[in-house]
Amino acid sequence: MYPRKKADKKVDKKKEDMKMGNWENNIRKVVPYTPGEQPNQTDMIKLNTNENPYPPAPGVTEVLRNTDTDALRLYPDPAAKDLVHAIAGEYGLQDDQVFVGVGSDDVLAMSFLTFFNSEKPILFPDITYSFYDVWAELFRIPYERPALDEHFHIKKEDYFRENGGIIFPNPNAPTGVSLPLSDIEDIVEHNQDVIVIVDEAYVDFGTQSALPLIEKYENLLVVQTFSKSRSMAGMRIGFALACPKLIKYLNDVKYSFNSYTMNRMSIAAGVAAIEDQEYFLETCGKIIETREWTKKELRKLGFYFEESKANFIFAAHKNCPAEKLFQALRAQHIYVRYFPGGRTGNHLRITIGTRNEMEVFINFVREYLKRRIYGSFSTVVYR
Repeated sequence: MYPRKKADKKVDKKKEDMKMGNWENNIRKVVPYTPGEQPNQTDMIKLNTNENPYPPAPGVTEVLRNTDTDALRLYPDPAAKDLVHAIAGEYGLQDDQVFVGVGSDDVLAMSFLTFFNSEKPILFPDITYSFYDVWAELFRIPYERPALDEHFHIKKEDYFRENGGIIFPNPNAPTGVSLPLSDIEDIVEHNQDVIVIVDEAYVDFGTQSALPLIEKYENLLVVQTFSKSRSMAGMRIGFALACPKLIKYLNDVKYSFNSYTMNRMSIAAGVAAIEDQEYFLETCGKIIETREWTKKELRKLGFYFEESKANFIFAAHKNCPAEKLFQALRAQHIYVRYFPGGRTGNHLRITIGTRNEMEVFINFVREYLKRRIYGSFSTVVYR
């Protein structure tokens, strides 16, 4: 057999390169959301992912303890009617005004897919929940990010312009700053030809909900979650509240995507959590009280921050770089969240834990600052 010519080899190599590379042209590429670190250490204090430091309502424990595991071989109710009915009753709505999903992330992603289909850009703040731009990129939705002011406040006038839809958290994340209900209504009223989504993941810690506005504005969707105020981040339950027409559109997309989003245990546990209003108010009250105590202690140590109405504080110190403190805390197995770069680069987002956990955190920070400023570090026991 005669050897092939060099030109033939070049042609073959080009064909091979084309074979290997072409399939990637059809891949949907996106920079993914980065979730908070999930360490698993027995001695840790976990203040980095805005989880509730208290257990779920006692009724949730009872539901899980008495779960009929044989029923798990059967599909759950695709409409999650029991959970929908419980949520509707709690918020004074009809069942057809409630949509449920696997955490508020699932509800929000479904909402992006359902409602943001214009060629015009959707609007959300430049500093906010970092999943918004990920979903926009994933679903190829154009977007613009009006800048928060120098105090991390949303400027409502930035949303009084042509757009394909609006979404923002209230309180905002990671800043904790809330928007008055009157400003929210102004935004909705100026945008009645698009859907406005208010993401209320942290609303139960001291902010007025936009829920009263849904009877007045059929273009408003309010989204909440069981992850924060109801201590069920591990169960993944989120819900949307709106006029029946919006809920129907959401369900149409859901049933075109995945009929069985809620599992049997989530449905039953969610009902139990909703029914125990006394426990819900008690734990929210504890977190609010501890948050206010922590604010006072941080101010004494020279930290500055905007007024938070969430279960976290977004704080900075003019004499102590956030990254250095973040690393020092982490070395002690005290975890907070750090967002490097830009206007957030000198801030730490500190989730509110139990009073004891926050005392340990404050004690460590106090000693750390003493060492930086005075060069001394006392041998304090932090736990």
